[in-house]
Amino acid sequence: MISTLLAQITPPCKDVTQLVSQAMDRPLPWSTRFTLQLHYWICEACARYRDQLRTIRQVLRSSTDTTGDRKLESSSPAPAIKARLTEAFRAKHE
Repeated sequence: MISTLLAQITPPCKDVTQLVSQAMDRPLPWSTRFTLQLHYWICEACARYRDQLRTIRQVLRSSTDTTGDRKLESSSPAPAIKARLTEAFRAKHE
């Protein structure tokens, strides 16, 4: 019953994925953050998506070479970054 009510008052998953991405770049209004939190309570997939984006962001921010430059020169991530992402995702879901 409660999950049905929450599903009616929270945005659909498609909108949530866009809002999660926006929240990484700028602060969202309180009301939007509140409805997102409600949505996460009823939608494990969106909560997992949010966690995955956070993990990717953290790994990429911490992936610098010895000069301090980010390792993002090519369109595909370096093998070391791929390995760190895989390890981080596994650690979160174990």
